[in-house]
Amino acid sequence: MSVIDDVFRKLRATGRKALVAFVPAGDPDLQFTEELLQGLSAAGVTLCELGLPYSDPIADGPVIQAAYTRALARGIRVQEIFDLLQRVTPRLACPVVLMTSYAIVFRRGLEGFVQECARRGVAGLIVPDLPVEESRPLADVCRQFDLSLIQLVTPTTPPDRALRIAAESSGFLYYVTVTGITGERDQLPAELTEKVAWLRKHTDLPICLGFGISRPEQVTTLAQVADGVIVGSALVRRIAQAESLGRQAALEQTLQFVRSLLAALPQGEVARKT
Repeated sequence: MSVIDDVFRKLRATGRKALVAFVPAGDPDLQFTEELLQGLSAAGVTLCELGLPYSDPIADGPVIQAAYTRALARGIRVQEIFDLLQRVTPRLACPVVLMTSYAIVFRRGLEGFVQECARRGVAGLIVPDLPVEESRPLADVCRQFDLSLIQLVTPTTPPDRALRIAAESSGFLYYVTVTGITGERDQLPAELTEKVAWLRKHTDLPICLGFGISRPEQVTTLAQVADGVIVGSALVRRIAQAESLGRQAALEQTLQFVRSLLAALPQGEVARKT
């Protein structure tokens, strides 16, 4: 059982749901990223998803892509991010998963990259540009090092392919709530609940919903039908204010927003009894 498997096993046992917080590595710098990861963990976030900056957008909207561009312009390197992880993961109460382009994995070699992740305390990988048909080699290596390979299902994924993705995934299944790129949305698709309910009937893998989630009320609604929610652009937009508001103000504003999302999650059986 991987670290992420254990996290969701404990959540299900108590009726609680996960909040996954996306953080772009190195924006505005790695020191801020380190402080933010520790703050998110202390606030009670279930998982932190750390994005490795990449020059070509995969499914990233303008907010996340701008954060990556700023980090790359400052000369951030993958090895520096691994060094950060080695420092910070032992101090976190929540696991960290990396979101990265397959090009970065391939360049270092599958086993070399995954082994480095394991050494630095990473619990799983999300590789959005790796199709399920080509994912088995990386999945096999991840399994050797007890890392989860989390794969994505979108609203336009045909049912038979969605089932294959679920079968090939580990840790949890990342269900993309909207078509298109990341970014905050005022409304989410009306048919989302029905599609997630169908998928749940066909897999025991935890399902977390991401893309477009930006408000506490959305978290409350979606947590009723999923095992967790993933929030990215709404956090990154607040992180981006480090230059205009100052680092400490941006950090506190981001953490305060996260606390409002955590408060919106169903509290589970344990909390209701106390």
